Amino acid sequence: MSYERFAYTYDRLMEGMPYGEWLSFLRESFRRFDAKPTTIADLGCGTGALAIPLALEGYRMTGIDLSADMLAVARQKAELHSALARPGAIRWLQQDLREWELDEPVDAAISFCDCLNYLLEEDDVRAAFRQTYAGLAPGGLFVFDVHTPQQLFAYAESQPFFLNEPDVSYIWTSELDERRVQIEHDLTIFMRDGDTDAFRRIDELHVQRAYALEWLEAELIAAGFGEVRIGADFRWQAPTGATERAFFAACKG
Repeated sequence: MSYERFAYTYDRLMEGMPYGEWLSFLRESFRRFDAKPTTIADLGCGTGALAIPLALEGYRMTGIDLSADMLAVARQKAELHSALARPGAIRWLQQDLREWELDEPVDAAISFCDCLNYLLEEDDVRAAFRQTYAGLAPGGLFVFDVHTPQQLFAYAESQPFFLNEPDVSYIWTSELDERRVQIEHDLTIFMRDGDTDAFRRIDELHVQRAYALEWLEAELIAAGFGEVRIGADFRWQAPTGATERAFFAACKG
């Protein structure tokens, strides 16, 4: 599949995601911590849906993702903006979140859209936290979100999910391992080809694990972070039993 079709498929399915709310939450995080970053690493940047608008705001961005396909799409999208042709505006690196490394520390690191839920072992999360601490400048801020355990249980109880629109359809089933709080999302997607009007089938398997918020906070502190604050569902309010997406902001002392 060409990168153009890949980008259209992924971004088409994700177009309803609240990217504006993620950006607003990030700006509020900077304000609350009195942070004034100039360099930001976007960990698990995907097709650049957040890295590109942040670069357009003037931040010097590094988008990091494990998928070469995602990064190729992100590069193509960034090339559509003449403002991002300036040196240092944005760069894309294929690296693992558990091992990412740059030539020099950054002022902030972000990881949104539940990227960290794709780390399926506790040691993977610990490694990502340690590596992020090491990659931040003193006083640097790490802001990320995760699906909560209750959200994974809600997915399992509510599945299957269906979408049927003129250009795309999918069948989405989920299976939960309750002991590990780990879920497998099995998606069969049918995407209309704009050239031939035929539908192409895409099969995807996404596996995520949710961790107790108290455990994540303790591991951030163990990695060296000082102040850690937790929000819920794009708001700076304490998580509850109904929280679907928890937000963390951790400062490197």
